[in-house]
Amino acid sequence: MKMTVVAGFLLFSLSAFADVAGVVVGVADGDTVTVLDADKTQHKVRIAGIDAPEKAQPFGQRAKERMSTLVFGKEVRLEGDKQDRYGRTVAKVWVSPPDCQRCPKTLDAGLAVLTSGLAWHYKKYQNEQSPEDRERYTFAEDEARSKRAGLWLEGNPVPPWEWRKSRRFGGEQNANR
Repeated sequence: MKMTVVAGFLLFSLSAFADVAGVVVGVADGDTVTVLDADKTQHKVRIAGIDAPEKAQPFGQRAKERMSTLVFGKEVRLEGDKQDRYGRTVAKVWVSPPDCQRCPKTLDAGLAVLTSGLAWHYKKYQNEQSPEDRERYTFAEDEARSKRAGLWLEGNPVPPWEWRKSRRFGGEQNANR
């Protein structure tokens, strides 16, 4: 909650996206979804805390499929109010566990993809996470690595941020190195 003092009055404002709930109507990739709320407003959401392989990267399609299995067509709750430079809401996406759709929304979809070995903990933004989330996400990536789950089957997988950078600054030839 944000507090502001204006002309002697204490004003409280809730974060704009803190209480958004809706149905996932689109999954662009392993870390980006579209949520349709009750007012029929679409929210493009960048999943907080993770960076999944791009669709053209190895395991990119599998990451998208995993996220789809977890959230597509399901009711979710968004937790977060930051927007990225592309106008997407950066948020944790909470969903009911796949084996219990009547249960509360207690599954962090981003953490689940990370645990499956289909994303990296996006450490560039870890200071925006709570200390508990930083610890959970770091542990999940370390466990997936040690178990050689998902993309960790490859000897030296290229993180998406490096892959994107090579595409911007070197074109196709550098992206395939």
